[in-house]
Amino acid sequence: MAVEKFETALKKLEEVVKKLEGGELSLEDSLKAFEEGIKQAAFCSKKLNEAEKRVEVLLKQKDGRFVTEQFQPEDE
Repeated sequence: MAVEKFETALKKLEEVVKKLEGGELSLEDSLKAFEEGIKQAAFCSKKLNEAEKRVEVLLKQKDGRFVTEQFQPEDE
């Protein structure tokens, strides 16, 4: 099985939500879609937590303190 990317999982999750919100799925198909959505949401959550930990490591000072800085998107 290929390693899934966050962006791919998020797109799949968005598609599942659209299907469920459409209200045209049978109960069985809705349950399958819901299960898939939960799986994708858990994957996305895990990836976001991993990214947060990587950022914390990168911001950690030599003395062990963390420096927090205001995030500034490149667009600003």
